[in-house]
Amino acid sequence: MTLKHIAVAAIALSVATTSILSAEALKGRGASFPAPVYKAWTAAYNKATGVQVNYTPTGSGDGIKSIEKRMVDFAGSDKPLKPKTLAKHKLHMFPAVVGSIVLAYNIDGVKDGELKLSRAAIAAIFSGKATHWDDAIIAKDNAGLKLPHAPITICVRADKSGTTFNFTYFLNKLNPEFKVSKKPEWAAPKVVAGKSNSGVTANIKQIKNSIGYIEYSYKLSSNLPAAQVENKEGHMINPTVPSFQDAAKYASWTADKDFYAVIGDPAGATSYPIVAATFILVPNEKAEMDKKVTAFFDWAYTNGDKAAADLGYVPLPKETKDAIRKYWEAKGIK
Repeated sequence: MTLKHIAVAAIALSVATTSILSAEALKGRGASFPAPVYKAWTAAYNKATGVQVNYTPTGSGDGIKSIEKRMVDFAGSDKPLKPKTLAKHKLHMFPAVVGSIVLAYNIDGVKDGELKLSRAAIAAIFSGKATHWDDAIIAKDNAGLKLPHAPITICVRADKSGTTFNFTYFLNKLNPEFKVSKKPEWAAPKVVAGKSNSGVTANIKQIKNSIGYIEYSYKLSSNLPAAQVENKEGHMINPTVPSFQDAAKYASWTADKDFYAVIGDPAGATSYPIVAATFILVPNEKAEMDKKVTAFFDWAYTNGDKAAADLGYVPLPKETKDAIRKYWEAKGIK
């Protein structure tokens, strides 16, 4: 065989191999809330199995839209879809992991966990009723801090967001005047919007005297300080993995409702109050592709708990994972 023939054969083998890998690759997009843990899981899964899973964190709204149009193999959404909506769009749904939303801030001289925010103060900040950091409703729980007489800038999402859905769900518990929405109209006078959790994180880091809502792992990776938050039992709770775990115990998932549940503002004296599950959506009619998707998440349920915990997420309880596996079998996607 000549060198020319060898080269042609090598190119043909390379093209064939690339085609096989492309055929194996799974495409997902949606929620940015779980993006750090999905990045860890997909890298480890590729190393263990050779299968590539590509996930693009575009926001829950885009993820839902993409799976409804069958643009991807699976979608991520922090907003769970009700059974009626799933039936309309011919989708299956199951939870992947539990995370939390923290109120990160950028105030000179105020360290991580030093700022305490009551439920009344949070409602006042995000409704625009408290416009400066030394407002009485904030200052009364922060007697030892030198809060500046500076306008508050709130950093929010520009895109349709499941993180926003869960945060506004919590705000609605504080004051029914807040509308639960993936993209609400904010009444505060100084609002800066950023795309995805990473965009909001970047804005908080750049803007003095700002505050915003982001998923906990983004707080860790950016080294931003975050506030203690008053839970429904009246206790100020620091955002920590144990306080998220205490909150996650109150999730009530059942397979007959496709695991629909919103955990926000759970009971419990030690529960952190702003927690949320993130969900996976797959199309009913693509069982063979769905089996590849569920194989990845089955692997993650078995092997990914440490990676999730290291990033500040709460892995699903064994009972929930077992219920999901039975759900997959019943739907013919395992």
